[in-house]
Amino acid sequence: MKKFDVVALGELLIDFTENGLSDQGNPILEANPGGAPCNVLSMLQNLGKKTAFIGKVGDDAFGKMLIQVVKEQGINTDNLIVDKEVGTTLAFVHTAKDGDRSFSFYRNPGADMMLRWNEVEQSKLSDTEIFHFGTLSMTDEYIADVTMNAVKNAKESGAVISFDPNLRPPLWKDMEDARQRMWYGISQCDILKISDDEIAFLSGTEDIDSGIECIMQKSQPKLICATMGKNGSKAYYNGESVFSQPFLRNDTIETTGAGDTFMACVLNAVLENGLEQLSHDKLADMLSFANAASSIITTRKGALKVMPAKEEIMQVINAAK
Repeated sequence: MKKFDVVALGELLIDFTENGLSDQGNPILEANPGGAPCNVLSMLQNLGKKTAFIGKVGDDAFGKMLIQVVKEQGINTDNLIVDKEVGTTLAFVHTAKDGDRSFSFYRNPGADMMLRWNEVEQSKLSDTEIFHFGTLSMTDEYIADVTMNAVKNAKESGAVISFDPNLRPPLWKDMEDARQRMWYGISQCDILKISDDEIAFLSGTEDIDSGIECIMQKSQPKLICATMGKNGSKAYYNGESVFSQPFLRNDTIETTGAGDTFMACVLNAVLENGLEQLSHDKLADMLSFANAASSIITTRKGALKVMPAKEEIMQVINAAK
């Protein structure tokens, strides 16, 4: 047995999300702790798993806030480092009427980009069942090297590799570079979570099945999960595909963290059932649970601090039966 169920490396930042208007009609922005890797870990903690985060924040008020919040969620922060020179990354989330989002970033650079390989506790990589990462820790040459070294070390230690591209175009100087980093992640992972937009970006087609087929012609992760927002989700495993309906809600306010919540539920299912013999029913249950959890997070501001409990998720599933 390894010490951690999931270790993740990557960005930890503040998501400024819109929360009403001032008396003057100006948008009021709420500082929500965020960053995809820690969002995933926070949901896993709620599901009773042991997690650890590897990353960096600035020596500023936002960095101190993030460290405290991550600790409060129960995530191991032994390898969460403070950068004395570079500030914590900030993201501004612009929410459309349907709850979908666009992003603006203050990250040129941000502290999360300044992590170096000699700062990484390699024991974390050798003592985890699953290692999880995305592309935001590959937007710059130095942090990309750290990420790839971490993947290599975790894989050599027998960890299952999990990858969610979490593509954010504003952070890339060259979208071809983004595409190559995505293909790298897919080539290394055992578990891939990928959105419909990301499938279209890589494959050139908006047809999910055709896009996944294109991906699998290059690499073959053991488990691929495609998220399609209001159109549900699909799992691809051992030549089989399984579809699950979404849990649509009238009280959705924004979709920040929905994909991360989904990702965490997939990893939780793998931890509980293994990756070698997932039956059709287990895949269907995994997707339904992940969709229900994701629907809950769309009703809340932010993600990291407000992940749903297992009991809440089961209530949503049971109410839909």
